[in-house]
Amino acid sequence: MSTSTFFKSSSRALSATLLVSGLLLSAAAEAQISTPQASPKSIIQQRVGLTDVTLVYSRPSLRGRAAFGNLVPFSKRWRTGANATTSIKFSDDVTVEGKKVPAGEYGIYTIPGKTEWIVVLNKSTKMGADVDAFKDDEDVARFTIKTYKVPTKVETFTMNFTDLTPATANVDMQWEMTGAKFKITTDVEPKVMAQIDEKVIKNASPSNGDLAAAAVYYLDNNKDLKQALTWMQKANEKDPKFWNLLTEAKIRMKMKDYKGTITAAEQSKKLALDAKNADYVKMNEDLIIEAKKAGKL
Repeated sequence: MSTSTFFKSSSRALSATLLVSGLLLSAAAEAQISTPQASPKSIIQQRVGLTDVTLVYSRPSLRGRAAFGNLVPFSKRWRTGANATTSIKFSDDVTVEGKKVPAGEYGIYTIPGKTEWIVVLNKSTKMGADVDAFKDDEDVARFTIKTYKVPTKVETFTMNFTDLTPATANVDMQWEMTGAKFKITTDVEPKVMAQIDEKVIKNASPSNGDLAAAAVYYLDNNKDLKQALTWMQKANEKDPKFWNLLTEAKIRMKMKDYKGTITAAEQSKKLALDAKNADYVKMNEDLIIEAKKAGKL
């Protein structure tokens, strides 16, 4: 290799090395230091009825400061948290405090007062701290809720789902000594009844699982108990399960068929003992005592 060729090759190698080194240094310089957030992000999801509800918010802490009337001024819009806009997402149409709200994602803005909060669900989810920039004509719901005093001081702003029923839940907001909550109601009945109609009533060969599910729904929602019993008996005909037999016992108990209640509960208890399920053994024993007492047996 000639001296000229050697130097040209070495120069190219050096240039490539410097280029790679420069890129690595540039990438390292651009990378941000990762540290804990003062108001960390939280994502919570809850199934309400048959609807998925998702809350995304950031959680500021007091750190020796007062919350409402100080960090959060009274009678002014608040993003209901810190950092990005707090949002709530519904997988289906719902009702929030009596207001119809279509499926979708919305920003939660609040106007805290001493005894009441105004809560606004708005189509804008990107305002962040600029709470005055969203348009009122993009509101999907606006309502007023009462505040209440929490039993113990809440250091970090907290949102949660509480008071769950088969079709409803409350979104509970707490900070310092103040709480406020609003109610979400989902449209469960038509959806469940449509499934029962399709999979059980109009189906010549419904599965045991569907028969049992329909019976449980009728029992829990005070519907036709005779129909519920028929479905559960059919589910228990060929392959009885201790949980289904307990449901049959509960249906009979509600129908005041105390002898039938005891018979079904004893069958359920035997299968639960075989399965070593102490919880169901106890539930059956309690129901048998209740039936004997009610029927004076």
